[in-house]
Amino acid sequence: MKRVFSGVKPTGHLTLGNYLGALRQWAEVDQHRADSLFCVVDLHALTVEHDPARVRRLSRQAATLLLAVGLDPQLCTVFVQSHVDEHARLSYLLECVATDGEMRRMIQYKEKSGRERERGGSVRLSLLTYPVLMAADILAYGADEVPVGDDQAQHVELTRDLAVRFNQRYGHTFVVPKATHPAVAARVMNLQEPTSKMGKSDDFGPGIVYLLDEPDVVRKKVMRAVTDSGREVVYDREERPGLANLLEILAACTGGEPEALAGGYRSYGALKKDTADAVVEVLRPVQARHRELCADPVHVEGVLRDGAAKARAMARPVVDSAYRAIGLLPPAPEPVADRVLNAVR
Repeated sequence: MKRVFSGVKPTGHLTLGNYLGALRQWAEVDQHRADSLFCVVDLHALTVEHDPARVRRLSRQAATLLLAVGLDPQLCTVFVQSHVDEHARLSYLLECVATDGEMRRMIQYKEKSGRERERGGSVRLSLLTYPVLMAADILAYGADEVPVGDDQAQHVELTRDLAVRFNQRYGHTFVVPKATHPAVAARVMNLQEPTSKMGKSDDFGPGIVYLLDEPDVVRKKVMRAVTDSGREVVYDREERPGLANLLEILAACTGGEPEALAGGYRSYGALKKDTADAVVEVLRPVQARHRELCADPVHVEGVLRDGAAKARAMARPVVDSAYRAIGLLPPAPEPVADRVLNAVR
């Protein structure tokens, strides 16, 4: 089986965009067709100013939602990034292979560092280097495929470049992965700013539908979605981005095609109502399962503990091999007597 790795960053509450663009694909397709690992990449949340308690809270919520959307620990591996030391171990080796120029060309670094400077803040070094940590996340597991949105494709290309470069310099060590993209709703847009992604890092906003929003809140947000000038309901991503976003959301929720759905509407209001109803129905079972899991935190903790152990067993041989290949002296083996004593303990 192919191996798939993907992760979600706990920098905000997970959104409808996260679900339609990634999480549902993971649950309905990826965990069944591949040896799949899905990770709460909490180390990535430290690249910007953050509240430690909030990061912990959002990490637990994200892990719980991964299970609520249908990820099955019997079929895939669900874990938290910081629980597996190999991510950080490999990240430094890859920093020794990456270049400063590559990091500074990353589009997300340019955008995020620019916003931080505009606010008068300082830019953390980890914001510059986090694409290397993302590469380590992927390469540590020998992943063949990485399901990502369009905004992360550049990072997967960097991962490929680093894997090829390492292999050429130090001997074949890493599988060179490729990015995969869902066909529909890969990039759900903000309902109030349909040319901008519906991002979870925004703490609030009428244009963002969160997975745990109450049905009335969902309906209000969708009914207030920005549309475009004109009266005809047509699907045109370039000229009518507001309508296109609603049609793509409706299509993703119902299994239709945006172009075909557009022909069935004569008014924006009817489209919004049907889209709101469809979103509420899609989120209903996720929210119900989330409530069940929140009532059983010991189960969630057990899943994460077992998932980390499985992930560690997969990653450690790869990372140890990379340490040897790059020229690091391996630690001396543990004396036999100590091994026996530790085993007894």
